[in-house]
Amino acid sequence: MSRFRTPLKNARGLGSAKEGLHHWIIQRITAVALVFLGCWFVYFVVGLVGSDRVAATEAIARPWNAVLLIAFLISGFWHAQLGLQVVLEDYVHSPLSAAVLQLAVRFACVLAALAGIFAVVLIALGRV
Repeated sequence: MSRFRTPLKNARGLGSAKEGLHHWIIQRITAVALVFLGCWFVYFVVGLVGSDRVAATEAIARPWNAVLLIAFLISGFWHAQLGLQVVLEDYVHSPLSAAVLQLAVRFACVLAALAGIFAVVLIALGRV
């Protein structure tokens, strides 16, 4: 395999980082999960149309709804982070800006997912 690399690529360390396939597979898995979880979420929200706050919190507090809502949050924010990572890799060419933006996107996605999960857990435990 090394015969296909030019001496300049060897010197600069350019070439495959051996992470692309894993990233691609995870993005596809989260996409498929989001198809099913998104359909459930739309069904869930449409069922809550016209409900008051008490009925909505009771619906979220049901174990299956809470678990599916947490799965929706995790897969949604994970998928978003992976997609934004690709966009930043393709369109941000300054190494410092790219690193700062990648870190900001990952931090924002993790923070938002944790906030959503925390809210669902509080509702499910009857603390809200």
